[in-house]
Amino acid sequence: MDRTGLAAFLRSRREALQPGDVGLPDGARRRAPGLRREEVAQLTGMSVDYYTRLEQNRGPQPSEQMLAALARALRLTDDERDYLFRTAGHTAPDRRGSLPHVAPALLRVLDRLDDTPAMVLSNLGEPLVANRMAQALFGDVSARTGLARSDVYRWFTEPDSREVYPEDDRPRQARALVANLRVAYGAMGPRSRAGELVRALLSASDEFAELWDRHEVAARFEDHKTLVHPELGPIELDCQVLFTEDQSQALLVLTAAPHTEAAEKLALLSVLGSQRFG
Repeated sequence: MDRTGLAAFLRSRREALQPGDVGLPDGARRRAPGLRREEVAQLTGMSVDYYTRLEQNRGPQPSEQMLAALARALRLTDDERDYLFRTAGHTAPDRRGSLPHVAPALLRVLDRLDDTPAMVLSNLGEPLVANRMAQALFGDVSARTGLARSDVYRWFTEPDSREVYPEDDRPRQARALVANLRVAYGAMGPRSRAGELVRALLSASDEFAELWDRHEVAARFEDHKTLVHPELGPIELDCQVLFTEDQSQALLVLTAAPHTEAAEKLALLSVLGSQRFG
């Protein structure tokens, strides 16, 4: 672990960012450039004291999970993320086999979306980061690990995961999920995480096996869909998707037409958040 190099790198990346770059309010005038240490700590979920010690060449070696959180908070590129890991004494993550590092370009857009559901998905249907509105609508799966992080895996193994879609739209959504997985499988190969996911689903779900045998291949996202919230009921939303250049990640944004019932429900969702009525 290169403590001096790690401290210098963290300081330089922190000072290169402004609050607006990471979705934070500007607040009062700042005497020093960049983010404050407490703001980086807030974004990563670590204590201010822990982060301060990292910048002062002190403290224990950060874990890989902590480094991943720092890479996301500081909006690092893949190369910068790899450098961070190596400087902290860890092997850089395998870009093909590990959970993807969120593309900074997509994060910059997501940071500016607070009043409508938005999230970044991997090509395996894993929610990599979601704003508070998306968590309120879809639920928070950030604590999930392994294959259960994937929407397609949960769809075919956890029946409750389908309740966010109206019953008559579930067959279409199932086909779309499998067709998306075909795209990832073709790009990543049978020995990849996509291959692992396919093998697990073939073993766990006859429905998945039947759809997989259709060999449908498409990165599908419906332009218009109805989603069901347990308290607010059906919400008709428009869906826009922004892909990274290599198609490995997608920013999904859900909006409602102005002055509609759906827009009113999104406004209520913003207030309600993740609360549930009795």
